[in-house]
This record gives sequence, structure tokens and C-alpha cells, in this order.
Amino acid sequence: MRRRVLQATIAAVTVAVVLLGFPLAFLGAQLVRENEVQRLETRAATAARAADFRVEQGLELNDRMFEPYADADDDELAASVVVLMPDGTVYQAGDRVQGRSLSVQELSDTGATVVLYVSWWDVFWLSARIIALVVVAAVVAFAAGIAMAIWQANRLAAPLVYLAASAEQLGSGQVRPQLEPSGVEEIDLVAAELARSADRMAGRLAAERKFASDASHQLRTPLTALSMRLEEIMLASADEPVREEARISLEQVERLVRVVDDLLLASRRAQGGTTEAVQLLEVVHQQEEEWAPTFQAVGRRLVVEVDRSTQVLATPGALAQVLATLIENSLRHGGGTTTVRSRAGGTPGSVVVEVADEGDGVPDELAGRIFERDVTSGKGTGLGLALARDLASADGGRLELAQRRPAVFAVFLSGVPASLRPDVVLPLGAVVSARPDRRRR
Repeated sequence: MRRRVLQATIAAVTVAVVLLGFPLAFLGAQLVRENEVQRLETRAATAARAADFRVEQGLELNDRMFEPYADADDDELAASVVVLMPDGTVYQAGDRVQGRSLSVQELSDTGATVVLYVSWWDVFWLSARIIALVVVAAVVAFAAGIAMAIWQANRLAAPLVYLAASAEQLGSGQVRPQLEPSGVEEIDLVAAELARSADRMAGRLAAERKFASDASHQLRTPLTALSMRLEEIMLASADEPVREEARISLEQVERLVRVVDDLLLASRRAQGGTTEAVQLLEVVHQQEEEWAPTFQAVGRRLVVEVDRSTQVLATPGALAQVLATLIENSLRHGGGTTTVRSRAGGTPGSVVVEVADEGDGVPDELAGRIFERDVTSGKGTGLGLALARDLASADGGRLELAQRRPAVFAVFLSGVPASLRPDVVLPLGAVVSARPDRRRR
């Protein structure tokens, strides 16, 4: 939008300069030339009258008497005066003009011809001054137009950026963005509707959360009682088949409990409400402090290459869990130096966090199913990467295997523009630091 406003303003100023400035410069230069010609004609007429007066009075004519008409005053140009009398006598005053010249001629009543010559370049530079003034005025107009366009673009774009950030927060679960009036009626109408939508979404999320909590509680209570009863049967019965059936039934109940927990957790993640503007370097440094000693113990290094100013929209705890899973995965299955780095994503405003090592990479038979549950190379449970991908998706990002050999895992996140102040643009505000407590293993 800023670019469009600037382009429209520059186009308008350009049209104004072309339609008004160029004709004004041409007419101004022509007017200056005509004024100088009129002045020369006036000087020639005055010199002719002076010559007639002296002839009528019988006074002697000489070159000196015409010098006042050749000398330059403060606002007149130096000229060369040539007077040709009827008897063929020629009188001349002033320096002869060298090169191209502009002349005017006047015939007196006694038949004397008075000719004034001035340098064509002197008249040209007077006209060029007018053109230069018009050019300077055009440059000032361009500068003023661009300054006004920048001010107007910022006035219109800043509320829109704020509104977009509010919508982003609303989509990620912050259901009551703090919207300030922008002074632009149309934008304020959209902001008001966004606030009403936030209120409605807050009510719906509250109802869904209450239902999920009540359903979880209602299911947990009988499942817990059933588990206790099966444990009593398994411990009290002396019949091996009965104990085996009780054990199998208990495993099924425990699996059902885990399913209930997973469904409840997935519901909470889908509802969101925990995304914040996070300093990425602080989250990464927290993981570096936790994992660096373990890497040193096995003779490997953990290197961090993250820009200090990079900010992302994410849940601090979830992002820390994702990074911890990738770092632990690199420690178990990778080799050499493990590097955690950040870079700009392919789309504007996105940030990519990569975890790479120098090991043998991901086997071909596992590459296509690396994020599926229960898929493992035999050194893990097969749940870590699947859970990490779910956590990244819950924050609106994604986790992918960017390179097989050596292995590079990439986390794609929504970034916060570095040119914007988060405490002004982002509703519910300031950039938060990662929580200092270590991840519980």
C-alpha cells in the first residue's frame, strides 16, 4: 500500500510538472527575452533622439556621447552602439560584441540609424535562470509530494498492519485483541467488526473448552475406577488365564485413557490461545544451555547461529519442545557438529529455523514416513518427531525434513517484522522472553 500511494503521488506530481512546469519555463524564458529586446529598443530610441537633438542644435557629435547607452546598468546588459549618420559618418561606443549577437535598430527623424548589439549568450543565460528556477520549483514540488505521500502512506498503512497483526493474533487464539482507533473511518469499522468477532469467538472457545474439560472428567472417573478394579482382579486372582485377561483389559483401559488425554490435548492445541511474539534467540539459548553439556560429554558441539533481532509468533513452551526434540534427535541419530540456525523464509514475513548435523542422515526407507507415529530407526519410541510436528502445526507453522544427507530439519514459523515495534503493532503486546525453567524430562 505504501508503494501504491507513493506511485500515485509521484504520478500526480509528474503530470502537474509536465502540464504546468514545462509551459511555464518556456513562457518565462520567452518573456525574459522579449523584455530585454524591449529595453534595447528603448535605449536605441533614446540614443536616436539624443543624436537628433544635437544635430538640430548644431552641436558636434562624437563617440563619447553614445557611451551611456552602451554601458550596462544593474539591470541592463552591456551593448555595442553603432550610429550611422546620413552623410556616412559612423560613431561607435562600447566594446564590440564577439560571436553570436542580438541587435535592434532605430531610425531617427534626421535620418541617423542607431544599432545596438548585445551578446546572444547574455540574453540566453537570463532566460536559463528562469528555467532553472522552474526546475528548482519542480524538484521542491517532487520532494514535498513524496514527503506528503510517505506521511499519508504511513497514516494509512500503520493501522492496516496493526489490524493484520490483530487478525493474526485472533486466528492464533488471542481472542480479544486490543484495537486502538486509527482515525480512518473504514479501518475503524473493520477493527470494530474484528473486535465483535473476537467476542463471539471467545464465547465459543469458552464453551468448547468447558465441554472438553467436562467430557474428560466424566470419562476419567469411570476409567480410573475400572483400572483399579482390574488391578485388584489381576492381583487377587490365582488363575493365570484370569490374570492374563485382566492384564490385557487393563492395557486396553490405559490405552483408552491415553486416547482421551490425546484428544483433549489436541482440542486445546486446536483452540490455540497461547501464541506470543517470542525472541527466537532466547528460546534457542535456553536449549543450548540444556543440551551443550550433553554434546560435550560425547565429544560433539552444539552451535547456534540465530539473529538476535529475529522474532516469531509461537507458543514459547511448544517451540522449546520442538527444538528440544530436534536437538535430541540429532544427538541420538546424527554426528559431528549440530547447528541451530535461522533464516528468512520463502514467503514475506516467515522465518525458518533449521537444525542440521554432519551425520549419515535419514535412511531412504524412513525419509517418507519419518513424522509418522511409531516410525523409528530402533533408537527411540517413534513419537518425538510426530509430536513435534503437531506442536508446530498448532502454532500455525510446520516441521519438515529439508535435507536427507546430512539431515536438516526445518521449522517454518510466522515472523514478526523487525521494522515494527511489537508493543505498538501487536495486540496484547510486548515480546516475551522464554520461560527460564528447564524442560522437564
